Amino acid sequence: MTPPVPTVLVLDADPPPRLGRLTGRARIVHTDPDGLAARLPSADVLLVWDFASHAVRGAWPGEGPRPRWVHTASAGVDHLLCPELVASDTVVTNARGVFDLPVAEYVAALVLAIAKDLPRTLDLQRERTWRHREGRRVAGTRACVVGSGPIGRAIVRTLKALGVTTALVGRVPRTGVHGPDDLDRLMSRADWVIAAAPLTEQTYGMFDAHRFGVMQPSACFINVGRGPLVDEDALVQALTRRWIAAAALDVLATEPLPADSPLWEAPGLLVSPHMSGDTVGWRDELGAQFVDLYERWAAGRSLLNVVDKRRGYVPGH
Repeated sequence: MTPPVPTVLVLDADPPPRLGRLTGRARIVHTDPDGLAARLPSADVLLVWDFASHAVRGAWPGEGPRPRWVHTASAGVDHLLCPELVASDTVVTNARGVFDLPVAEYVAALVLAIAKDLPRTLDLQRERTWRHREGRRVAGTRACVVGSGPIGRAIVRTLKALGVTTALVGRVPRTGVHGPDDLDRLMSRADWVIAAAPLTEQTYGMFDAHRFGVMQPSACFINVGRGPLVDEDALVQALTRRWIAAAALDVLATEPLPADSPLWEAPGLLVSPHMSGDTVGWRDELGAQFVDLYERWAAGRSLLNVVDKRRGYVPGH
């Protein structure tokens, strides 16, 4: 008798993933958040395609079997980890590798846009106003990049190509990476402070009034990591009081950002809708990555991008 093919449960988002390569090799079942808990016990694999959803946290606890492997189509995993999942023997993988270069390019674009005052140029053009200004030179400036994973390292490489002197900060100090004890000192000397860290108990709210207070008045803060890394009220205060010159947030604590949020009107702040890693064809890349991982899993080979569930990220970098 032919053994049954594994069941892959997909927590859907629009558009759904292209999994045609798995035809005949997996039973694909789609669900929305409301149906997730009821379908988990019969699934061998869970693909969290809706990486903005927190439904896994609510659905995982309970009676019955659970998938042996969970893959999320995102770099961050904080939206799905719960104590029961962490304690289980279920393997969790993420989309490490898909977003590194796009995010790094986006950070470079933000650095150049802020240094050259491009937002104001666009405003003046809409006003039909000719006003000469002087931009900042990027080459020779300093950046402190917080988060030593693949995205943080890609940001460092990209900024170095622009002539920016970079310092990389990670969870533990090692060759080429500073530890947390150096963060305040490095931030106080940086023209650009860039957050690209995962969201963990240690990093939640790490950019607060104290951290913005140690930055130079001419410095800029950029967050492409996770929204809750930042105390957003403290950032608004820092911008309003001119503790720092500018900021850019591509990730927010609440997404979409409510229309009445004070962030919309904070002076010198650029807000973008969590798009730094999303380039043309990115969903197809995510789908292809999952299929490649599924083929390894089905063949009994070791999975790539395995998350240390207690740390909240893929170790080894």
